[in-house]
Amino acid sequence: MNIKFVNRSHVKSTKRRASKFKPLMEALDQLKPGGDAVEVSYESEKNVNSMRTAVYQFNQENKVKIKSGKDASKKVIYFYREK
Repeated sequence: MNIKFVNRSHVKSTKRRASKFKPLMEALDQLKPGGDAVEVSYESEKNVNSMRTAVYQFNQENKVKIKSGKDASKKVIYFYREK
């Protein structure tokens, strides 16, 4: 393993999650405790895990408690805010 230090300006980083899940994050902002849920369809389990990770980060940043529930037969995941 070869390790070396490089200048931080050479490291490119993107906010892929922020742009990929922007519509979801905007919808989560509108959730009210005990109110409606957000329904999101998915293609694979990898998509579900990515969405859940983004939502958990959203929870930490915004100090809210948004939970999820999944209907595997319909390939749909629901996000809702607890009372």
